[in-house]
Amino acid sequence: MAARRLMNRLYYFTIEDESILAETFSQLEKEVYAITYKVIGTEDVFVTTSETKDAMDRNDIPYNLLAEEDGARIAVYHSPLSREELGDYEDAVKALALAWRAIAIACVGVNGEGNLGFDLTSGGAKSYTYFTAPAGHTFIWRLFREREEAVEFLSRLTAGEKKAVEWAESIPLNSTKELKSYH
Repeated sequence: MAARRLMNRLYYFTIEDESILAETFSQLEKEVYAITYKVIGTEDVFVTTSETKDAMDRNDIPYNLLAEEDGARIAVYHSPLSREELGDYEDAVKALALAWRAIAIACVGVNGEGNLGFDLTSGGAKSYTYFTAPAGHTFIWRLFREREEAVEFLSRLTAGEKKAVEWAESIPLNSTKELKSYH
């Protein structure tokens, strides 16, 4: 499989019949990693990557584009394993964060690990999500809606590891209030 290019554009859209997505995506070229997520708290708004939008356009899938988000504004903190397995899928991980209306997302473990070092219920279930890599591992991600939340969490999780804290402090957005509106 050819290396995926990061296009850094993410798109909010609606579609009249969402079953079209599943039907059409299964028939797309094998090189295309087509993925969309329903935006939390909405009935019919989805977020997707440039690669998926391009495939939708090539295959004449009817949709209504609502807004465009600069993917470079969404921060991703990888573990060594998630970087290895998901490096080519960074835009899909960023789209997942946007679907949860998060400004950043950090890999905190792999499903099946006995002790992640923290309680998944702290901060509520809505603070965590997962992404399964094509290679098979399911990574657990912590969602952040504010930069300060990320700084505090990663400072605790990594015992103040300089690289992790610097990543959190450098998140481009302060909060979800700075995300594009799709209304």
